Amino acid sequence: MAIAGSLALTAFAVPTSALADEARTVSHVHAADPQDAALAFDPGAYTTLTVTIDGQPVTVRAYSELCYVAAPVAAAAQQSGIFGTTTIGNTRCGYESMNVFVPESAFDDQRAPIYFAVNNAGWMASYIRASVTDGASYNSATSNVGAALKAGSVFVDVANRSRGLTGADGSSPGKAPAAVVDAKAAVRYLRLNDAAMPGSAERIVVNGTSGGGALSAILGASGNSPAYDSYLAAIGAAGVDAKGRSTLRDDVFAVNAYCPITDLGNADTAYEWLYNVLGTRDATGSNATPQDAAEIAARFPAYEKSLKLHNPDGSRLTADDMLDTIRKEVIRSAETYMKADPAHTVPALGATFDITSGGPGGTTTKSYVNDWIDVDNAKDTVLSVDMAKYLKFVATQATLKTTPAFDAVGVHGNTTSGTETNLFGPYTQKYMNYTEWSWNHNDVAGDGSGTDDTGLTWDQYTALGSTTLDDRIHLIDPMDFIGTNADTAPNWYVRNGTRDRDTSFIVSVNLDRALEADPQVGNVDYRLAWNQPHAGNYDVPEATAWIAEVVRKAGDPLATRHHRSAGH
Repeated sequence: MAIAGSLALTAFAVPTSALADEARTVSHVHAADPQDAALAFDPGAYTTLTVTIDGQPVTVRAYSELCYVAAPVAAAAQQSGIFGTTTIGNTRCGYESMNVFVPESAFDDQRAPIYFAVNNAGWMASYIRASVTDGASYNSATSNVGAALKAGSVFVDVANRSRGLTGADGSSPGKAPAAVVDAKAAVRYLRLNDAAMPGSAERIVVNGTSGGGALSAILGASGNSPAYDSYLAAIGAAGVDAKGRSTLRDDVFAVNAYCPITDLGNADTAYEWLYNVLGTRDATGSNATPQDAAEIAARFPAYEKSLKLHNPDGSRLTADDMLDTIRKEVIRSAETYMKADPAHTVPALGATFDITSGGPGGTTTKSYVNDWIDVDNAKDTVLSVDMAKYLKFVATQATLKTTPAFDAVGVHGNTTSGTETNLFGPYTQKYMNYTEWSWNHNDVAGDGSGTDDTGLTWDQYTALGSTTLDDRIHLIDPMDFIGTNADTAPNWYVRNGTRDRDTSFIVSVNLDRALEADPQVGNVDYRLAWNQPHAGNYDVPEATAWIAEVVRKAGDPLATRHHRSAGH
């Protein structure tokens, strides 16, 4: 259900004095709770920044490092991650705080949307960051930060614990579901202080890419689920009473997710099936363990069938028609791209895709012969797609991941791979295998994971009431919450690049089909983004227009706030 157009966010009027009085009353609903009182927002505690957006100066109020929990988990000063080792300044709450940036148009606007940015790549822990800095310049056509501020949204950078985090005691306190719990705590902080802060907590739009896209998806899917209450109570999240019951909501209004690395418990199966069913691993020389790949891929048909999803035409989505489903999505992507601009063309058969990669340090351009898609650029029509050659193209311009792709640590003696295995396990343990195949094939003695160390198969281990591994997998998977009693966000904008090999296209297709079937969800704008790699925020005008339209259609958020019940 795509929304077309190029709209700016509609500015809402400043609340009347009557509404302001009502808002002040609501702001004190939780004042009797000492923990909530300790999380009160101070409207006057800001610094003033000046930035330039599209050549025009804009004044911004910056509220820095607001700790959104009452009992944050202390972190070590030295942290190591995918970007190297760094020293952090805020060991008390640097991974559980937010920076809030309010453009001058929203200083007194309690109806403005809140652009809630999560910044964790690869499911890694995200230290507090400042996307808005004094003197910076932004182009609203290419910067989601600039576009949000120009549209009058309150921009919030949200830090969160996750894998790779080293605690002050040397433990690993970012294990699942910490990232989700922290994001929910941040939403609760915004709800607790909704009347005192600019912007509306009824109009939170969550934005994230890769691991951040996955976090956006589970946050959007699992609104107000009581399954997180004990975790929220442990960190002193707002709106949890003395008995551990929720008194505030943590559902969100909209999700803007790019290439979500999600459904981790089944991502290996989807990946191996897609890149083996037509021999892609063999064709690209990336099939180091073919027996492993075949065993993992063989699990996919049963999993896909268990989801009971349907295609737009009403047919069941199964392994039998998955390749055709992806082919149709690729065709839709190419034709949407061609129709969007007369200058948009797709290389003819035999011509080349010239792909530039790199960044500020330099760029490189490589050419790949188009042998897989035949189009009529004059008619903006795709004539054919060869799926075997398409998947080979995807796996040639970016080498396929290992087998398994997401739960590889502990298998074949691997103790150093950067896969998501260290997202799971006790705080005191480096990692734990979280898929059945990897658990049963763990061969690293002494790592505390797998049958070799526990003496238990996957089924035996997860059946124990004293273990929480399967529960924690569940708590980060949006597929487990969509279509349930959880309050799933009503608006979704999901993009996955047609050149993205970081996860299987199946993952985003399944997410879309599940959302379309959920009666709580009114707007799903899903598409494979033409010729995009594993990346996000490459379509800022389109995404900004979509946000503007869903906000416009939703109407007055203050009316929404006062007609929604608190808690679950």
